[in-house]
Parts: sequence; structure tokens; C-alpha cells
Amino acid sequence: SNIKRQANVPSTKGLTQLKKKDFVANWSLCHSRVKLCREDKSPILKQEEGRPTAKMRCCDQNKSAISRCLCLWFLLTLLFTTEAFCCTAPSSCNHRQQQALKQQHYLQGRKQRLSPSSNPNSKMVPKKSTIMSLAIPRGGGSAVAAEVGKGLGGVLSTITSRVSDMTKHPSGSFNLALIGLAFTTIVFRLIPTTSSSDQNQDKDDEASLKPPSVKSLQIRFLSVFWLLRCADWLQGPYFYEVYASKIFGGEPASLSLISKLFLTGFASTALFGPLIGRLTDSRGRKFGTLLFAMLYSLGAASTKSNLLILLLAGRVMSGIGTSLLFSAPESWLVGESMKVNKASDYLGETFGLAYAGDSIVAIIAGQFASLAASSRGPTGPFELSVLFLVLGGILTSILWKENVAESSSPETNPTIREAVDVIRGDVKIALVGGVQSLFEAAMYIFVLQWPPAISRAVSAMFGEGAKTPYGTVFSCFMASCLLGSTLFGKLASSPSKISTEGSTSLMMMVATISMGIASFFSTRTQATPLLPLVAAFFAFETCVGMYFPSIGTLRSKYVPDSHRSVIMNLFGIPLNVLVVSVFLSIQKLGVGGALSVSTGALGLGMICMCNLWKMTAKEENE
Repeated sequence: SNIKRQANVPSTKGLTQLKKKDFVANWSLCHSRVKLCREDKSPILKQEEGRPTAKMRCCDQNKSAISRCLCLWFLLTLLFTTEAFCCTAPSSCNHRQQQALKQQHYLQGRKQRLSPSSNPNSKMVPKKSTIMSLAIPRGGGSAVAAEVGKGLGGVLSTITSRVSDMTKHPSGSFNLALIGLAFTTIVFRLIPTTSSSDQNQDKDDEASLKPPSVKSLQIRFLSVFWLLRCADWLQGPYFYEVYASKIFGGEPASLSLISKLFLTGFASTALFGPLIGRLTDSRGRKFGTLLFAMLYSLGAASTKSNLLILLLAGRVMSGIGTSLLFSAPESWLVGESMKVNKASDYLGETFGLAYAGDSIVAIIAGQFASLAASSRGPTGPFELSVLFLVLGGILTSILWKENVAESSSPETNPTIREAVDVIRGDVKIALVGGVQSLFEAAMYIFVLQWPPAISRAVSAMFGEGAKTPYGTVFSCFMASCLLGSTLFGKLASSPSKISTEGSTSLMMMVATISMGIASFFSTRTQATPLLPLVAAFFAFETCVGMYFPSIGTLRSKYVPDSHRSVIMNLFGIPLNVLVVSVFLSIQKLGVGGALSVSTGALGLGMICMCNLWKMTAKEENE
């Protein structure tokens, strides 16, 4: 009906409108018309604001990272789909052009019938000959290619303008970085690990032959591990805010008091960690995991109180729970894998899945924490974490079987002195412990110092009034960790069979260089450049994503099961001492000095790891 009403419209205009409805050029046209509508407020153009351009305009108003991500993905998909369509299906394009020419011919014929006096000698063209004449489109494919080219150019210009708008403020810049990290992770995930079809077939056959008992063990471990880690991640973002909201003697909690509460958790981990590890090895790793859920729940519940003594007791219980979280579940997995057929061969894969999923869990937990804090106040995330701890404890009771250290018995329980003797008797265990202590100390120092470093760089680039989007930066860090876990999985399953010692040595080298770059730019008296600082931090977080599955694999290989939990907690003593020392001296060191200490710790850890790699390579050659 619209075509019939447009009988008096010139045919070239009608053809142009039909082409623009059929091809992607309509998007750029609608985008320009919306811009005009904003200026002259034409009622005709106002009616068209409900068309696809309204979706683009909504993306400008929506400041969330999810909406921007969806918009960009939609435009990229539209671009690639149109390009592939026009390159692979030219006959379909010709068919649409033929349909447009048919409509043009219909309009011309109707116009001639309505005004016969304009051309009395004209004769109606038979319908059959008309169809045959349309078999060869006028102008060939050049006109279609030109229209499609304009459409692709419009889409590209739209994407460029969107990206340019996002980089004008800190939130948009880090949202764009998050999209890039996610895309990079997907690319690495899709890269095949073998170069020939035969190798791919062998890998598929090997995967299909994974024993069901191994799959069951992975499911039982990962389901509990991710719930417990989610409870831990929920509390982190609101640690400062929940204690800053407390009132003591009519005054809010001071920064000095909050710092002491923070250090109480580290001190309790260092003091009670070895004793808790000994208890876990003797009583069982399932018992240790359940004890963690109970202690961490009590620590989270203590945040509801305004009594300082209860808050200190809650921090002590949380510190003990932290030592259990990083030792009991891993010890249970390694001990259980010794009882399951071929499960030890899949430990690297299991650790890779655990910490890759942990990065995703951290991002989701951050969103849950925000929702809980907005509805229940700063204690909301802690209350929600109790729910996840209860669920984790229930699954642990149902899915896990108890296992204890190999040599545990009522007569000979593992002792701390015996664990120290085991470390002294094997240089490899000491080197693994050195890597664990030094890298994790550097990581915790980084956790304390990246907010002021990023804030200073953001202010230097966007102005003093610019707000740092800490939540988005944290999501970028977690995406970097996910990328690192993906790289570990690719290296572990590569045909060249790169050893874990070799890949971890390279990772430590990259982490040292990255932290050194960050330290260099943070110690400068001039304005801190944002781009190199953020790139160095992202590279370090990628190394963190590789570290946890790597160190888990190394501990399962070198640390004996008889004293596993005790030894792991003994390695935590120098870690916590270094972190507390840096925190107490932060006024003298500053952000740059603290990151320099972190760089030195990573350098020493790299030396330990390279020595371990050299020793294992020498033994393999012999």
C-alpha cells in the first residue's frame, strides 16, 4: 500500500529507499536522521525515534558495562554478517536488486496508465518480456557494492565514534579494556592446541576416555570449591566500609583502627596456620573444610556487632579460616586423587578449571556484593557470604569422603617439627615454598597498593575531579586472571608438553618485569601515565591467573601428603611477615616503595623457580 501511494514519487528515489531498506546502509541513514531530530525537533523525524536508531541512542544513556558490551558485539556481528553475506552470496544480492527493479517498473507502468496523454504512442510491454528484461540487472553489481560499502563505512564510523566516546572518561576506558580482555580470552580459548587433524583426533579420543571416576571427583571438588571461594570474594570489596561504619565512643572508627583490624587477620594466619594445618592432616581434610565454613561464618556474623572485642575475635577467626581455605580443599583433592584411578594425571587440568572458574566467580560475587550492600548496607555482603558458606558446608558433608595424611594414626600424628625436617631434607620442597611465599607476598602487597596507584594515574589523565571506577578495574583484573588460567590450560595440554616448572619460570619472569614497570612509573615525581601502568597491572594479574594452578600442580608433585597442610601453612609464615612489615612501613615506603618491595620479592621467587626448573631438567636428561 505504501508503494502504491508513492506512485508520483520519482523512480530513482523509490529505488534508493528500497535499497536502503534491504542493506546495512539504513543504519547509518537512521543514525544521521536521529542527530537532525535532536536539533530541529521535526515531528516527522520524532516518529522515527522508535526505529533501530533508538537502540543505539539507549546505549549512550546506559552507563553500565554490560549494555556497552552488548551494543558493540551487536554492531560487530552485523558488520561481519553483512560482509560475509555480500561476499559469499552475490546471487542473493542480485535477486534483491531484481525485486527492487520490478517494483520500479510497476511504478513506472502505473504512472503511464494514470496519465496516458503524456505518451499516446507508447505501448504496454508484455509481462513476459518485462520479466526477461529484469533478468540482467542494470548497472551489474557495482551499484550494490557501492551501497553496501557505504553501509559498512557507516557501521565502522559508528563503532569508532562509540569507542572515542568511551575513552573520554575513566569508566568507559576501563569498560573498553574489559571488552578487550574478554575477547582476547575467547580467542586464546578457541586456539587449537595441535596443528594436525590426527593429533586433534588423538586428543578427542583421550578426552573421551577420561574415567568417570575422575569426572565425578572434579565435579565434587569444583562445586564445593567455587561456593567457598564465592563466600570469600563477597567479603573483600566491603571490608573497609563495614568497619568504617562502626561507632566507638560516639566517634566513627579511625583509619588506624581499621588497619589494626586488617593486620589482625594476617597475624592470626601466621600464628595459628601451622597448628591448624597439623590438625587438618591428623583429623582429616573434610573436617578442615567444614571448620573453615564455621569459622568464616562466625567472622562474617561478627560484623553485625559494634563491640570492638567481638570485631577483633571475628578477625582472628577469619584469619584462621583463610589458612584453612588455602590448604584443606587442595589437600583433600590431592589425597583423594591418590585413591581414584588415573586422577593424579588430571590434577593440572582440575586446578586449571578451579582457578579459571574462580575468576568468573569473583566477578559474579562482586555484583552480588553490590546488590546486597545496596539493600542491606555494608554488612549485607557478609550476611550473603554466610549463605554460601552454609551451602558449601552442606555439599562438603554430602559429596566428600574424609581423607587424612598417609602416615596419620593415633600413635604418630604429623608434627610441625617433622614438617620442618621434611622441608630441610628436600631442596625442591624448599624452592616450591620460596616461590609460594614470595609470589603471594608480592600479590598481597599489590592488592593493598593498586587503588592509590590507579587513582593517581586516572587523576593525571582525566583531571583531579575524575572518579576511579574501582569495580570495573577489579573486573578487568579478574578477566586478566581468567586469561592467565586459560593460558595455563593451553600450555598444559600443548603437544610440546611444556613442563609446569618451565612455564612457571617464564611466568615469574613476566611478573617481575611487569611489577618493575609499575614500580618505575609509580615512583616518579611527575604525573603517572595511565596506559603503561594499567598494562603492567593487567600483565601481572594474568600471571596471577597462571600462578595458582601452577603452584597447585607443583605442590601436588613435590610436597608429601603426610605433612601437606602443615607445610603449606609453614610457607605462609614468611608471606604474612613480609606483608605486615610493608603495611606498617607504608608511610615511609609510599606506593612506589611498596611496589618496589613487591618487585624484589618476585625477583627472588623467579630465582627459586629457575633453580627448580634447572634441577628437574638435569634429572630428566640423566
